[in-house]
Amino acid sequence: MEKEVYKGQIVRVTEEIIDNVNWERVYLPDGVIVFPITNEGKIILIKEKRPHENPQIRIKAVTGILEHDKGTPEENAQREMQEEIGLKANRLELLWSQKGSGTVNSHQYFFIAHDLVPDKIPNPDGEEMIMELIEYTPQELLEAVLNHELKWSLSTLGIFRLLQHLGAMG
Repeated sequence: MEKEVYKGQIVRVTEEIIDNVNWERVYLPDGVIVFPITNEGKIILIKEKRPHENPQIRIKAVTGILEHDKGTPEENAQREMQEEIGLKANRLELLWSQKGSGTVNSHQYFFIAHDLVPDKIPNPDGEEMIMELIEYTPQELLEAVLNHELKWSLSTLGIFRLLQHLGAMG
């Protein structure tokens, strides 16, 4: 039987003995990852302060914890864009959904945001956290990942899926 050994605000850890082996599981919050695309075909990423990470500034996609009590994944994706980049999409396209199970468990929803319009709402993390919006062509985004300008994460898998979807992977 699975036993909870740690519960924080974000992370939960359990242990379970199966066939005399102690299996650990980490449960992370479900999330949304959004790739807004401008009318010119550029992908918007953010340069954000991340005081709990090293380095403390990171270029990343628009992301957020999926707050199930605040709506669907699509509604959460819209809210994250409004908070982080001050834009809303007239059309959201589900690019991919990844449910991790086993050692690390969470469900991530990847969206492409089209037909962007201004619609800012306050960022609960603080407006100063978002330092800059950066627009990449698909080729520039690929080079940024391959040159380690963007740190590898689950979002990177989404970037490769996005570039494949856009026909930028060759």
